[in-house]
Amino acid sequence: MYYCDPRLQYPVRTDKPDPFYARLLQQAIGGVEGEIRVCLQYFFQAWGQRGPKKYRDMLLNTATEEIGHIEMLSTAVALNLEGAPVAQQELAAGDPVAGAVLRGMNPRHLLSAGLAALPENSDGVPFNCSHVYASGNTAADMYANVAAESTGRVLACRLYSLTDDPGMKDMWSFLIARDTMHQQQWLAVIEELGGYKDQLPIPNSFPQSNENTKFSYVYFQNSVDNGAPVTGRFTEGPSLDGKGEFQSQKNVPLGQEPTLASPKPNGFAQKEQMSVMGKVTSALKNLV
Repeated sequence: MYYCDPRLQYPVRTDKPDPFYARLLQQAIGGVEGEIRVCLQYFFQAWGQRGPKKYRDMLLNTATEEIGHIEMLSTAVALNLEGAPVAQQELAAGDPVAGAVLRGMNPRHLLSAGLAALPENSDGVPFNCSHVYASGNTAADMYANVAAESTGRVLACRLYSLTDDPGMKDMWSFLIARDTMHQQQWLAVIEELGGYKDQLPIPNSFPQSNENTKFSYVYFQNSVDNGAPVTGRFTEGPSLDGKGEFQSQKNVPLGQEPTLASPKPNGFAQKEQMSVMGKVTSALKNLV
């Protein structure tokens, strides 16, 4: 069960409305780095969480906070639109060329939403949940959350730098700070679970003895020339989980060249395919 308060989580104001900036704000709402993504990601991770209850509670609380962020950004979109000259809004909506000239205002903000936000990115592509990750593995989900908050904070910093509006900068100063906290809290869970040494490789419940451990800590060099190989922390020294030593070697083919059987008659390939493949298969059988 969820509750709501009519007041915003943090004040949102615009000193100088900007329809083009309203379009940019859409990326923070419905883009792959945006608030809809992390909100749904945390909710689905929480609803499927099996393990210590505190992690489910933490995810639910943070997901609920993200609803408030969507509300803030949607309010920011509306405020940036409602103060724009009506003539410009109508012109942009009625003529795509004029809309492009008028700093790229999204005509759908007027045509489809009546000067309000939409659940889409800055290009008008609806959010489709393809970047919502909820694996049921706590460590995997925490790393996914760190990545989500990191790319979200990058986007927020870019949007902060793209406006001179004091109200928008104040809003972003709050949201960027929350991204900082969320990165920290997901990493804190990893530490609380024993740190990356205990958690890696993910899942740590799979016996590594079932791996071909010869390749578990080898960095493959795929260069075709004789230049200097790539070197770094990932090519030598102890592995981060403390269970092996990094090595580096040139990647060479270890398998065979694939040979497929002839097409099935009811697959309706060309006759030439069937005859050629049949000859190849027969020749290989004769060699054996």
